[in-house]
Amino acid sequence: MAATIRDVARLAGVSPSTVSRALSLPGMVNAATRARVAAAVEQLGYEPNRAARGLITGRTGTIGLVVPDLANPFFSSVTKGVQARARRHDVAVFVADTDEDPAAEAGLVRALSKQVDGVVLCSPRASDEELAAIAQDTTVVLVNRTAAGLTAITYDNEGGMRQAVAHLVALGHHRIAWVGGPATSWSTQHRGFGLRNAVEELRATLAPVGNFAPTYEGGMAAADQVVATGATAVVAYNDLVAIGLLARLHSRGISVPGDLSVVGVDDIAMSRMARPALTTVRLPKQEAGRIAVELLLAMLDDPEGSTGPDSSAGAHGELHGELIVRDSTGPAPPN
Repeated sequence: MAATIRDVARLAGVSPSTVSRALSLPGMVNAATRARVAAAVEQLGYEPNRAARGLITGRTGTIGLVVPDLANPFFSSVTKGVQARARRHDVAVFVADTDEDPAAEAGLVRALSKQVDGVVLCSPRASDEELAAIAQDTTVVLVNRTAAGLTAITYDNEGGMRQAVAHLVALGHHRIAWVGGPATSWSTQHRGFGLRNAVEELRATLAPVGNFAPTYEGGMAAADQVVATGATAVVAYNDLVAIGLLARLHSRGISVPGDLSVVGVDDIAMSRMARPALTTVRLPKQEAGRIAVELLLAMLDDPEGSTGPDSSAGAHGELHGELIVRDSTGPAPPN
């Protein structure tokens, strides 16, 4: 039979209520008692009942995760990071997919906020004002997006784009096309900004193609316009778009990288399986998910200190990408 809280109390030599406090409110129990309770829990393999613990702490033991598109492997990887770290803290995760619909985000978060302790919002498309309103209803941490006053973990998009451009310029490319993602995407804006700065710094020319769906089909749709720019290289919003570009270029008989070099962003698993294998800026996706959970739980554990100078609230962490060179980039074709 599974061990009960009374079994733990008996072995630790304390009352059941002390066991409950040691597990739920450890700051109210002295270190020696906490150590005895922890040893008894481990020896007996005791697993606290989440519902019972919630009656004591006022917490549900669950968090929400809202992503734009679970079919996109980038978001699947972030989700795995969130779930893995939440599991370590004995916290369950409810996942919601907005299907790239900015109008759905606020409604989903408000629905989730009635059932969870806080929400991780990954790459939200909502405006800063809408995000601020959402944060009035529940504790929020952003991934791959910043907004004034909200805690966030992001990527160094500018640095990643500079790596990509420096690589292409070193290969002799001086006219580089840019296929952006959704116009409302924070990443589109910051990657485009970083790309323009890098191109200017390295004395190349940028040929923006426009905004496309962040999907394989989006890349297919952009390919003909990329070719029309006369660029010898193209940087795509993400790997799915880049792989769509590869497919359409192949169908047109355009050699990659002989005629046109292609760079993606994310380093999803498919980028290694593409033909040719895709050069891309690798982003630490699961790490972002893990950090987001730690930030969210820290804010939940110290709500009264959430506005203090040492608080996690309003904090902004940044992760760095790494250019992974594969077969889709090569020397610029001769004039």
